[in-house]
Amino acid sequence: MLDYVRMAKLTLTVDEGVIAKAKEHAAARGTSVSALVEGFLDLMVNPPKPTSPTPIMDEISGSLAGAYPDAESAIEDYYRYLEEKYR
Repeated sequence: MLDYVRMAKLTLTVDEGVIAKAKEHAAARGTSVSALVEGFLDLMVNPPKPTSPTPIMDEISGSLAGAYPDAESAIEDYYRYLEEKYR
């Protein structure tokens, strides 16, 4: 059985220059301005789940877990590093 999606009309007031550029943008991608607006609105109400900034972050994530017992120890270690570096 086929599922049908109910579509509603929406009237927007948009600058003519923006509309012209949106039509060019849509045509270059083989889609319509309506599909672009729908995609934008869908992203706005259903944002993608955040991912790590880069694949390398996935690889090294957690590699320092447990390296320091607490944040204060890590900061002290960093201060020692800076003191030696800038002597």
